[in-house]
Amino acid sequence: MIYIYNDFAGTHSTALAAAYHLKQLPQSERKLTSEEILNVNYFNQLTNKDFGKLLFHGTDENGNSVYTIGRKRSKLVVPALKDMSLLLLEKFHVNEKIIFSNTSPTVPITMSLGGLFSRRLHIDIIGVPLLVKGAKQSCDTIYRLVENTIQVGNTFNEKVIILENEIYKV
Repeated sequence: MIYIYNDFAGTHSTALAAAYHLKQLPQSERKLTSEEILNVNYFNQLTNKDFGKLLFHGTDENGNSVYTIGRKRSKLVVPALKDMSLLLLEKFHVNEKIIFSNTSPTVPITMSLGGLFSRRLHIDIIGVPLLVKGAKQSCDTIYRLVENTIQVGNTFNEKVIILENEIYKV
């Protein structure tokens, strides 16, 4: 199976989701520390040139690959990736499942503002504390989203699944 966590920037909620998925963060709904958040691979590290790139985060304990992607505002990226995935799976007779999981609903306004200040305006002194505060606010929700994403992947038989995850909306 291939898991692809996606959101606007691909560097905050998706990075946390990938880290939870790969068990690089505590497997509970407890609040993360600032140090744990800031040590997550790719957290607040991506730039404009990284939008639209699939970033490999690792392989989980079951041999499943975990990726993230920042899709900006485009509502077309994930459907296009779904169509491309189905085409390649069929053409090359690959028996693989691909799960696209949208982490955007978990993002609180503090994380959005932190990303604006830090990534776009390059004012880390304001942005990073807001990002950390937002990550602390949403970490339990992101953890539950990841658990649900894994459960859906293990339960449903469709070759490509898109999870919008609106039930996690903050």
